Amino acid sequence: MVSQMVFAQAPLKNKPLKSEDMNEQKMKIEVWSDVMCPFCYIGKRHLEAALAEFEDSNRMEIVWKSYQLNPDLPLKIENKESTYEYLAKAKGISYEQSVQMHDNVVKMAAKVGLNYQFDKAVVANSFYAHQLAQYAKEKGLGIEIEELLFKAYFTEGKDISDKATLVLLGAELGFAQAEVEQALSDEKYAALVRKDVAEAQQIGVRGVPFFVFDRKYAVSGAQPTEQFLGALKQSVSEWKTANNINDLQIKEGDGPACTPEGVCE
Repeated sequence: MVSQMVFAQAPLKNKPLKSEDMNEQKMKIEVWSDVMCPFCYIGKRHLEAALAEFEDSNRMEIVWKSYQLNPDLPLKIENKESTYEYLAKAKGISYEQSVQMHDNVVKMAAKVGLNYQFDKAVVANSFYAHQLAQYAKEKGLGIEIEELLFKAYFTEGKDISDKATLVLLGAELGFAQAEVEQALSDEKYAALVRKDVAEAQQIGVRGVPFFVFDRKYAVSGAQPTEQFLGALKQSVSEWKTANNINDLQIKEGDGPACTPEGVCE
């Protein structure tokens, strides 16, 4: 099991990527996440900030994985509640106390430019949202749909369990209504969601966000940007060595040289 350390040698088998998974020799970063997790959206921003500073960011392939924090919620909830209302009811506290409990999260989100509106966020089962994410990932738009789903839930107060809402989000990525509806009713994408959740259990994920680098190192939680940079540097360095990748930095300008064609100048 991976501990809550910055990044730790994890009991994850470093299984080699298949050729179809490789995209011009890119190292995988797999992210287990739930749309309803406030720290997952914050962790996404921290990872993005680290990648913006990392010189080998073009070598990274980000793969988002499904995880459900509350799979027992009904797929269709008649009486919608905000996050504040839901927590107050679940813990038997006042609405005001619930707001106070969320205050630090709201401030943490604001530091990375996120506007959390827990008074509008509708508590809902995230399974259908994950199905849409699986479909979008298949179309090469996995990162884009995650951003749309997070924003819809935390900022716009949209019901992510509502299929009509998901159709509209899919349309923002160019998906037709019919194809989104098909993806939401297709057992193939439901099975992919369950597969990700089962895989998380197998590798010891006990909470999200959970970031796995090259199936060798893991960062648990929305760690600061510096910690992601540390994990990136170590994992990429070892990945390059294992894959015989040597990125040479060529200085500007050319000096006298001979080519294989016999031209020397």
